Amino acid sequence: MSDIARTRAFFGPRAAGWETRFPDDGPRYRQAVRELAPPLGGAVADVACGTGRALPELRAAVGPAGSVIGFDLTVEMLAAAKRLGRGGLVLADALRLPLADGVLDAVFAAGLLPHLLDPVAGLSELARVSRVGARLALFQPIGRPALARRHGHDVDPSDIRAEPHIRAALGSSGWICESVYDGDDRYLVLASRAG
Repeated sequence: MSDIARTRAFFGPRAAGWETRFPDDGPRYRQAVRELAPPLGGAVADVACGTGRALPELRAAVGPAGSVIGFDLTVEMLAAAKRLGRGGLVLADALRLPLADGVLDAVFAAGLLPHLLDPVAGLSELARVSRVGARLALFQPIGRPALARRHGHDVDPSDIRAEPHIRAALGSSGWICESVYDGDDRYLVLASRAG
């Protein structure tokens, strides 16, 4: 099964109840968008947007002169986002975004990296579509330690999201890592597009 097929098979059946399954994530999304600090009037993408939880916050941050687009690989997730009144949605693979080079001021990506067979290629694609100095937030509303406990195993030290690995991956794909927070309550990496 391909990476795309595997992702769609996982998320498609879960899309309808996704928001009700994780009802307490809203404040963490809001805080992550605040820390990303997309510029007023900027162009922003939410890559792997799912049901579009971050889209209202991103739109509020960039204001009426800005633009926000949500990309996701799963038709069902985008349909759920649309039912929730979240627009600006595009069906697309995070490894091949339908954007020109250097057009974004900020990128928000929640839960993207674990679903990519080649996370560095994904980070490189996010860099391709971002302007020099653009900001990136890699986010999960639950931290790796809590998620590992939920699934009954230990945190994987070889995980791309572990601090030494994510710093190296960002550095090799056109980003400058600014901070890594990998606690129980959330995972948030902030980076800027290298010149």
